[in-house]
Amino acid sequence: MKIVVVGGVAGGASAAARLRRLDENAEIIVLERGEYISFANCGLPYYIGEVIKKRDNLVVQSPENMKERFNLDVRVLNEVKNIDTEKKQVEIYDIKNKKNYRESYDKLILSPGAVPIKPPIKGFDAPNVFTLRDIPDTLAIKNFVDEHNPKSAVVVGAGFIGMELVENLHRRGIAITIVELAEQVLAPLDQEMASLIHQYLKEKKVEFYLNDEVKEVKHQKEFSLVKLGNGREIKTDMVSIGIGVRPEVTLAKKSGLEIGKRSGIKVDRFLKTSNPDIYAVGDAIEVVDYINGNPTLIPLAGPANKQGRIAANNICGIPEEYEGTQGTSILKVFDMTVAATGNNEKLLKRCNVPYEKSFTHSSSHAGYYPEALPLSIKLLFSPDSGKILGAQIVGYDGVDKRIDVISTAIRAGMTVYDLEKLELAYAPPYSSAKDPVNMAGYVASNILKADHAIIHWNKLKKINKEKTILVDVRHPYEFKRGTIEGAINIPVDDLRNRINEIPKDKNVIIFCKQGLRGYIAYKILKQKGFENIKNLSGGYLTYFPAIQKQSNIGIFDYEKIDKEDFIKPNEHSAS
Repeated sequence: MKIVVVGGVAGGASAAARLRRLDENAEIIVLERGEYISFANCGLPYYIGEVIKKRDNLVVQSPENMKERFNLDVRVLNEVKNIDTEKKQVEIYDIKNKKNYRESYDKLILSPGAVPIKPPIKGFDAPNVFTLRDIPDTLAIKNFVDEHNPKSAVVVGAGFIGMELVENLHRRGIAITIVELAEQVLAPLDQEMASLIHQYLKEKKVEFYLNDEVKEVKHQKEFSLVKLGNGREIKTDMVSIGIGVRPEVTLAKKSGLEIGKRSGIKVDRFLKTSNPDIYAVGDAIEVVDYINGNPTLIPLAGPANKQGRIAANNICGIPEEYEGTQGTSILKVFDMTVAATGNNEKLLKRCNVPYEKSFTHSSSHAGYYPEALPLSIKLLFSPDSGKILGAQIVGYDGVDKRIDVISTAIRAGMTVYDLEKLELAYAPPYSSAKDPVNMAGYVASNILKADHAIIHWNKLKKINKEKTILVDVRHPYEFKRGTIEGAINIPVDDLRNRINEIPKDKNVIIFCKQGLRGYIAYKILKQKGFENIKNLSGGYLTYFPAIQKQSNIGIFDYEKIDKEDFIKPNEHSAS
């Protein structure tokens, strides 16, 4: 059997290696139009920031290594221009030798990946305007920073790549301005979770404009002017575009393969395209959303690797279905870590999936052990069964292991009741006797069992103030530092003695810092005969960041930027 793999990196390279492990006698050709067959694309921003010191560390496998270990015919700088599906041949252009040739195939695997979205905006074609997708892009950005020593940069788009660039350019002492069309950074997060990132970016002296866009870039001799939709012009030395990627489907379209509703290559559950001898994997394909069952685009390395393996299995007669992508992702934003899995609230609404939500704020490990840091979890779950639909976590230490536990629980079809029961590793330096995942399960379960009536932060602005009393059950010194407008302060420990201060003929909304003291107060009042009471889910820690001004505009004067003013690499901030 002769198999041609078009494209390397995560999907194509893993497919080729798996094919060889399954069939020692197959003829396997890997064609890659770029210079590198397998590189660490997730590590590219960290080379720019000099966290990764050596360029060679970005190369996962060379053609020579893949030939030696897997007996693969790997051809870089060979671009497939067309697929003749009737003759089962691919038309190839050898870029280095400038010649065209053909190769036949019995089975074909497409792994063309995705390409950066670069809108047709005037000034985006200048030498100081960059996208970041592969090693040549990385080298171009790093060389510019090394040679020109820019003092400012505008990053257009605040997705994963954009935010990683923000951190790593900041490490190089560059003043950063983000321009984001949406109302928040990091689309996988919901608004109140993104607000935690917004406030943190302000601490890091990052300027950012939300609900705005770049209209034009004017290039002067000494600097460039980035014109925004609001009319403001930002002086800068360089521009990086990170507004997302789109599936690379040019070859698939030209070859008559079916394209899905989301503009990715359409594949079945076995990763087969509309042509029975052609499979497709990676960022170019539409996948099934594991939570809501709809077709979607989720360009992540982990799923691409798994898809490559599954396609190879099916070609070699080992039937295996790809069950969908749940979008588990994690990102480092300076010292902070952001992670998500499953669907967020916005997506569940769009797909008309019923859900309930909870917020918990725990410590990364036992509070009495030094350096315990905050960890915020938003859990989304079915209001009927308690099945977990998604989660978002923002914190410092321990975010990764908690998102992995919840991601595994989703894949296993578990409920919030199961999260209560999980027996997770505990020692004071690593966790608490009730792990943050357990705590999220307890809170969500209490909501579903009607043991704990809650109200969410964004509903407070709609309450009837004449018929409602807000009770802040925190300590007086916390109350003095800031509270919700109109609230009275009755600390939870004083509540039994001061219960007569709370009228029974009004709706009562209780809140504390993070929800626990509010829950205790709720149980006291409930057993004292109060009926119309609710606890603010996630407490003041969820409410306060969400109601703040989210953008951070106009903080730089280009002429006065001093690179020495910026926070040095690895400086820790968790306030």
